[in-house]
Amino acid sequence: MKPNEIPLLTCRQIQASVAGPLIEAFAQTLGHEHALQIASFVISRQAEEAGRQAAASIGGISLKHLWQIVCNTWAGKGALGLKLLEMDAKRLYFNVDHCAYVDMYRRMSLSHLGTVLSCSRDAAFVRGFNPEIQMERSQTIMTGGHVCDFRFNIR
Repeated sequence: MKPNEIPLLTCRQIQASVAGPLIEAFAQTLGHEHALQIASFVISRQAEEAGRQAAASIGGISLKHLWQIVCNTWAGKGALGLKLLEMDAKRLYFNVDHCAYVDMYRRMSLSHLGTVLSCSRDAAFVRGFNPEIQMERSQTIMTGGHVCDFRFNIR
């Protein structure tokens, strides 16, 4: 992270303070599912573009480059507790055992939107970063899991 860059956790808090009430208002008019579909679509597009920009900024699209982004941006300022399980040219496996994003959404009374506002970005980000990387995750802390189990494989 550059010295004048806003930590990602702070960005998500600012975004949630605007997007959360908007999504809730749209849900009252359009219905909950429809409002979440629209929000997910827009957030996914933004995340893919962020992935493309991150790849250009870091100068590579390998799993090693992705791990650098995870450590320095996603987990910046202690936002995530990371445990690296395996990393080579074809696999990057790690768990998140603490998520400050979950805590932040709880404090903002937006836990019910945390998956849409944050977790759903991850796969879209990776698609933009490198379409050859496949992401799998069977659980998240946001949805009640003990960890977020990230598994990235090169196709």
